[in-house]
Amino acid sequence: MRRRCGLVLLGAGLLAGCGFQLRQPTEVPFERIALSGFAPRSAMAEALRRELPARVRIVDAAAQSEVQLVADEDVLHRTVVASTAAGQVREFRLRVRLRFHFANPAGEALGGVTELEQMRDLSYSETAALGKEVEEAALLREMRADIARQVVRRLAALGQTGR
Repeated sequence: MRRRCGLVLLGAGLLAGCGFQLRQPTEVPFERIALSGFAPRSAMAEALRRELPARVRIVDAAAQSEVQLVADEDVLHRTVVASTAAGQVREFRLRVRLRFHFANPAGEALGGVTELEQMRDLSYSETAALGKEVEEAALLREMRADIARQVVRRLAALGQTGR
């Protein structure tokens, strides 16, 4: 038992010595942000809300914000990639795209327009339709979360450049 404990401590010490550390949440230098241009109940806007640090408050009016995230385009494309000779779908391609820009409270653009896109292929089977529906929802959730993390990192970088 003592030997095992010693090995664990040795391993932890080696990891700490090499500079390894878990990824920390992205620090965003803004306390109030407005999300505009999103459809009501947008899944992408919800993903952004989840990824923003807890201390960042999302406000409704741009005038109350320090910065706005303006969605120029927030779309989901679901296309058939493969089908059988009988016309049964075998594979879908899911594409989530967010085109956005940051703006100050007055609406003046801060930097250019950015486009982020995630794409995944999803096999499909009529016999497992419910399971595939759950798999699709999980894929879409992860794709949107990844885009939201990228947006938050860009928001943090925007704060570093002096707004």
